[in-house]
Amino acid sequence: METTPAAARRAPRDPQLTKGWIIGRVSGAPVILTPSWFLAAAVLTILFVPTVNSFAPGLGVGTYLVSFVFVLLLFVSVFLHEVAHAVVAKSRGHQVTELAVTLWGGHTAYSGTSRRPLDGILVSVVGPLTNLALAAVCWLAFQAQPTMTIPALLLYAAAFSNAFVGVFNLLPGLPLDGGQILESAVWAATGSRTTGTIVAGWVGRLVAVGVVAWALGWPLLSGYDVSMFTVVWAALIGAFLWSGAGAAIRNGRTREAVAGLSVAALAYPAVAVPVASTVSDAVAAAQRAGAAHVVLVEADGHPVAYADPAAVSAVPPAQAPLTPVGAVAVGLPPTAWVDVHLRGQAMLDAVAAVTRDAQVLVVTDGGRVVGLLDVSHVVAALKGARAR
Repeated sequence: METTPAAARRAPRDPQLTKGWIIGRVSGAPVILTPSWFLAAAVLTILFVPTVNSFAPGLGVGTYLVSFVFVLLLFVSVFLHEVAHAVVAKSRGHQVTELAVTLWGGHTAYSGTSRRPLDGILVSVVGPLTNLALAAVCWLAFQAQPTMTIPALLLYAAAFSNAFVGVFNLLPGLPLDGGQILESAVWAATGSRTTGTIVAGWVGRLVAVGVVAWALGWPLLSGYDVSMFTVVWAALIGAFLWSGAGAAIRNGRTREAVAGLSVAALAYPAVAVPVASTVSDAVAAAQRAGAAHVVLVEADGHPVAYADPAAVSAVPPAQAPLTPVGAVAVGLPPTAWVDVHLRGQAMLDAVAAVTRDAQVLVVTDGGRVVGLLDVSHVVAALKGARAR
């Protein structure tokens, strides 16, 4: 499991939300049942049928009903696993955006990044611990049964499945919860979250290979034939883990590249001139400052517009001393500014917060205008960082 209304309805057509049916809310976030879960439920129901048959032959259609009840219990376990992630994530200051139950189990998505390694450890570890606690409860309830009945069988199966899910998710490799714990531990030891992500991603790849090797090698070492079902199942799980680990490594490298981006490096130098200046005044001020861009400010220094370089150059020299620079300027909303010292994710968050209002931002240093930042320039730099 990853740490991403009474009547079910389709989830909104929000590209940030997993597609499926919203069946409730936890910590203010929608709980989404995806279409792929029904495939998983059908497969798991069929797989558990032989176990029910061997324990209670002759149930007929009831065999499938008992098997499906087990799948529902597993669904509840996965749901509680994700709820644990969501509750702790919210308690650590994150905004939980969704809990999804999927083909591979589920995921909890939340906005923002962990500020400290401890945050990542706490958010990740509670999911598997929840499953281990459920396993203990189901095992104690099973032990309390006087006879081996169908409810006892379900309790035994629930205990085993929760124990497996808990232990499997603690394996130290991304994208598993144990991988996120390893990522945070390496982050704490080295001071670099990127190093933690890359290390946990490579360990995740080793885990993927190990899972396949164990699934295929254990039957052979035990003297059994390897079934085609085991081969297919091991290959699917291994491919899922390998893909998730690879994505984590790429994300870590992208995060490192993004951390190298800064407002200071991406901004164009600019000079501030009074809003009542003429074009010739603005050109002269820009030449003295060695800047190609001009920002118009009011008497209190508040930026209100910037001069369009193409429009400024189109003004005839003879008309420049007579033309107000405001005639060739583009207005700016009050929020269209960003601090020159921002970098990395903090810069991206600040730019994203105001891009609906303006595509060009004034860069300030302690309230003093020092440059202009074109949002398209930031987007291009971000795409370049992700392509590395």
